[in-house]
Amino acid sequence: MPFPLKFDWPRQIAWVRVLLAAATLGIGYFSPPDVASLLFFYGLLVLYLVLSLILAGRGVGPGGLRGLLALFGDVVYFLVLVSFGVGRLWLASVFFLYLLAEALAFYGPVEVVVVVAVAAVFCALLPYEGTRRLEPTVLVAGVLTCACAVHKRRREAHIEQLNEKSEEVQKDAQKARETERQRIASDFHDGPLQSFISLQMRLEILRKLLDRDFHAGMQDLMELQTLAQSQVRDLRVFLHSMRPVDMDGASLVATARRTAESFQKESGIPVTFLGTNTPVGLPQETTAEVLQMLREALHNVQKHADATRVAVTMERTDRNLEISVDDNGHGFNFAGTYTLEELEMLRLGPASLKRRARSLNADLQLESRPGRGAGLKFRIPLQ
Repeated sequence: MPFPLKFDWPRQIAWVRVLLAAATLGIGYFSPPDVASLLFFYGLLVLYLVLSLILAGRGVGPGGLRGLLALFGDVVYFLVLVSFGVGRLWLASVFFLYLLAEALAFYGPVEVVVVVAVAAVFCALLPYEGTRRLEPTVLVAGVLTCACAVHKRRREAHIEQLNEKSEEVQKDAQKARETERQRIASDFHDGPLQSFISLQMRLEILRKLLDRDFHAGMQDLMELQTLAQSQVRDLRVFLHSMRPVDMDGASLVATARRTAESFQKESGIPVTFLGTNTPVGLPQETTAEVLQMLREALHNVQKHADATRVAVTMERTDRNLEISVDDNGHGFNFAGTYTLEELEMLRLGPASLKRRARSLNADLQLESRPGRGAGLKFRIPLQ
């Protein structure tokens, strides 16, 4: 299996510095500049080459205090090349481009501006004709590099913001998964698990009853069969409510209508559905949450209300989407109409629906009519 190439860019930059220092020393030896002290000049070139080899050998790359000192040394070396006019300044131009690339790749706009400013001022102050020809290169390349450095810093800041948002989204997703696990565990404990525990207890009673009265035991067995069938229906509804909502490219109202029809088919409870023809325009994530809320409300009706009919209404206003679920069951064990804040304060009503309403920033109103049913109304903001 081939391994992808991986470049250590700081080390590569360090070895490029070594190559440029060696090339400058070679050119300076075969084409010495017209200076008073060649020994001093060669001493500077050799010293820079030795320092470059030490930095490259030890792996001292850009960044940190040592990196800034290396950048400072590169700037001084460039000024030396310009002062002595090595290679008729073309090599100084190449080294200046390397200097800009180093500053741009590993440092910020401040370091780039300092390098460009020092080089431009030095070239402007030197009384040599050659530096006048080098000055346009320094200015043009310097201005372009400064602009790239500013753009790079903005992109880095933008990427950092995106990373922070990504971490927040991951934390929210993890929190949502934990909340959903708790809700599923609570619903399973209060629903199918309790039913199966009750069935187990009835089976134990049936075993003892069959030993005493076979005829009465057979009657109780028939009741248990009916109870088991009811529990199977409840479990199917529970599993159906755990499935992800399938939008299938349809509108929210059409999908909600299919949800009500599916509930009627599986539970046997007649459902009257009235939906708006006006497009709702909710985001996909909010739409899925609204449909899950509707399925959960219908599931609670089947599990707790003992209702014989249900009415579902969806209506769009200027600012909200209003959803109502009314049934004719036995209602809650309290009477009256309560808002979400009142339900939370009194610890009344279904906890999972209250949690979903808070996640959607929706208003929730619960009306309980003991012996005559209950009504849930959600008011979901559209903006």
